[in-house]
Amino acid sequence: MRWAPDARGRLQGAALDLFSEQGYAATTVPQITARAGLTTRTFFRHFADKREVIFGGDEIPERAARMIAAAPAELAHMEVIRLVLHRVAQEQFEGHHEQTAEIRTLIHANDSLRDRDARKRDDMVRAVRAAFIERGEPPLTATVVAELGILVFQVSLDEWAADPDAPPMTAVIDAVMHRLGDLSLSLRPSAAEPLG
Repeated sequence: MRWAPDARGRLQGAALDLFSEQGYAATTVPQITARAGLTTRTFFRHFADKREVIFGGDEIPERAARMIAAAPAELAHMEVIRLVLHRVAQEQFEGHHEQTAEIRTLIHANDSLRDRDARKRDDMVRAVRAAFIERGEPPLTATVVAELGILVFQVSLDEWAADPDAPPMTAVIDAVMHRLGDLSLSLRPSAAEPLG
């Protein structure tokens, strides 16, 4: 059984079922592996701990950085962000709405998971910032673009996950970016306002 195909997927499914049934804190790794019909050794081959069933590894920040590096040089900053977020949404989240909603609900209900989510967010900001610096952007520009990009991602993910009748996540991303554009226009200082 330990070499059964898709052991990672079976462990994730078993863990999410147990988290939903009895809560995150009450669920143990042996319970997860028993439900999946696998061994604890197999569990730790795929995950460092039970939090990583929810958060996974570093694939999203690394993948986003590669996508930014590969984006056409002529694209403006936020066009690159939109391109990358659309691809992440299509590859990682579309078709998994119910599971994503369960995971976001678990995270918001648990202090340690919210802390881990915040650390993952920081990891994403750092990866995106570094990728924009590699594209030749000044550090301050890269920081602002990275923070805005990850803000759009987080808001879009939570809005999409919370709505059982949500449109595709890419449409939610576009709506959030449009709102951000409206807000940035309203924040432009007039010529008479001092900047410092």
